Amino acid sequence: MKLLKGQKVDITKGRRLSSILICFGWQVGKETMDIDAAAFMLSARRRCEQDEHLIFYGNPEERGGSVHHTADADRGGKEQIAVWLDRVDSQIEAIAFTVTIHEAEQLGYTMQDVSGLYVSIRDGQTGAELYRYEYGAELTKETAVVAGELYRHNGEWKFNAIGSGYYGGLEALCRSFGLEVEESSSQEPAAAAVETPVPLKEEAPTQTPIDLRKRLVQITLEKKQLSGVIARVGLVLDISGSMIQLYRKGTVQQVVERILAVACKFDDNATLDVWVYDSEFSRLPSVTEHDFPGYVNREVLDNPAISKFRSNNEPLVMEDVLRKYIDEEPGDTPVFIIFINDGGVDKRNRKVIANSAVQPVFWQFVGIGTSNFKVLKELDAMKGRIVDNAGFFQLHDIENVWDEQLYDQLLNEFPKWITAATAKGIIKNAR
Repeated sequence: MKLLKGQKVDITKGRRLSSILICFGWQVGKETMDIDAAAFMLSARRRCEQDEHLIFYGNPEERGGSVHHTADADRGGKEQIAVWLDRVDSQIEAIAFTVTIHEAEQLGYTMQDVSGLYVSIRDGQTGAELYRYEYGAELTKETAVVAGELYRHNGEWKFNAIGSGYYGGLEALCRSFGLEVEESSSQEPAAAAVETPVPLKEEAPTQTPIDLRKRLVQITLEKKQLSGVIARVGLVLDISGSMIQLYRKGTVQQVVERILAVACKFDDNATLDVWVYDSEFSRLPSVTEHDFPGYVNREVLDNPAISKFRSNNEPLVMEDVLRKYIDEEPGDTPVFIIFINDGGVDKRNRKVIANSAVQPVFWQFVGIGTSNFKVLKELDAMKGRIVDNAGFFQLHDIENVWDEQLYDQLLNEFPKWITAATAKGIIKNAR
């Protein structure tokens, strides 16, 4: 069975599997190119908690014997990684499988020089192919790819076909997964240098997660032909009762950090405006990359003045968004609003969207969870507006969506609105 990008499939459900093989294949355009496969064993924090949880040619086997890398892929492909599913430590929630170009930056190679990328998921005992995922056709200047991810779900293992690219090779992936990279003068790729995660140092801004995310946003902007676009960015967060666990376990804080990277690339002031709402709303202090750590706890959870964990009332907060950007701070610069909701949307939103179609505001709704989101889908397709000023997509599990996938979907409809709104004279200062 061939997989499509973003497709998630069952690995163990309905099958008796004790082990699987992840076989990697590719074709290089230059003889001197060297491609390496690796696996990152991730905790619930989506981080490698130990150095040994990076499995690659320099550390080919996890200490407990659950994951093993070999370049002698006799079952197919160039390299393979075997996973003994029943041996994987219970603290490991996912295993990310990656490919990187060795010494890409030094030698000037990128993923444009690689073709035929695929992963083949096989039964570890019989070698029978279960799934094949071919990816990478859209990659250009990236030097590393997260091909896919094996993850736990309701006591079973599933596979997510990802195929998202990174700049920075193996080092960038290490940092993204919470590992500090050892500075090395040798020609070998640097590996993680610590037994437990070490906070990334403030004096090395290129190593911080927010900077890595800004680079990913920039890649997406180039692909969407949005380079040079200036926009004010706002984030509206549902804080109704059904969201309580996502706030308490830090998921919403992660959302703020991920969206802040978008604001840093769009907004001249690198500032993200933030609202939260339930039956009431609160306009929070804007956040920057200098003060985002602990933002949600500080400004929301620990703030008794914030109404939280009641029922939804979207029109109130939407009207305040318009009040800020249209009445209080008018201008022709486009406004990009990212609106996070987990269901129970008020139908009166249709009127707000329709009335604001003549304003320089684009509403990107993101439905998280498994609700139907009928109203938000209707907003996305609503007729009779001068321009289509709203988009919608749904993420069943925002915690397990890679940054590249998130940014690709967030910025999918915004370019069309920029073009249409400019043609109608609604915005005049997008670049």
